[in-house]
Amino acid sequence: MIAPIYHLKRQARLLSRKAKIPLHQALDRIAAREGFAGWSLLAAKAAEISPAARLFARLAPGDLVLVGARPGHGKTLMSLELAAEAMKSGHRSVFFTLEYTQSDVLDRFRAIGIEPQQFGGLFEFDNSDAISAGYIVKVLGSAPRGTLAVIDYLQLLDQKRENPELMDQVRMLKAFARDSGVILVFISQIDRSYDPSAKPFPDIGDVRLPNPLDLSLFSKACFLNKGEIRFQAA
Repeated sequence: MIAPIYHLKRQARLLSRKAKIPLHQALDRIAAREGFAGWSLLAAKAAEISPAARLFARLAPGDLVLVGARPGHGKTLMSLELAAEAMKSGHRSVFFTLEYTQSDVLDRFRAIGIEPQQFGGLFEFDNSDAISAGYIVKVLGSAPRGTLAVIDYLQLLDQKRENPELMDQVRMLKAFARDSGVILVFISQIDRSYDPSAKPFPDIGDVRLPNPLDLSLFSKACFLNKGEIRFQAA
């Protein structure tokens, strides 16, 4: 049985830093240890039982999904896997980020065995400084039903003073998702007070909230820790 894919990716990142080798070489070394000729073969096998595929199967048009984890535990990769699942189903996918470059995101796609070009232009990357609820609604205004958009990340939406409060922005996005049938996936930070020795997974109560937000606005949630995943209703 293959070890949890997020655990293997984390090991590869650590190996890449320790051995001072490119990430793709570290991934191949980890794959060889698991008995595969290369990472792409391991990733293809893992995709058959992928947690992202299981979560995507639960999603419905109009959902607001929270993906939370501490730094380095796979929340960005999980969100990109959801984007890949959407594209495999023929739907458009958009990645909004205030953190990453397009090269960063393409490297992370490759780490999960995905080349966005293979989906015929279904993937779009957006790292505009103007990202906010209003901007996202404008960009996705004509998006087909079933489009999946990742927002990286929740706590940055109201970092600029001219943007509305976080609660107002998420309410706007929820209304837009409901009316348009777009699925919105929010990457979320976890509060530093979360203690993994006290409970194995963070939950909705551990989401870092520098500003007030009604978390019941989200319809589904996914939390990650040490290569394992837990789904829950938000």
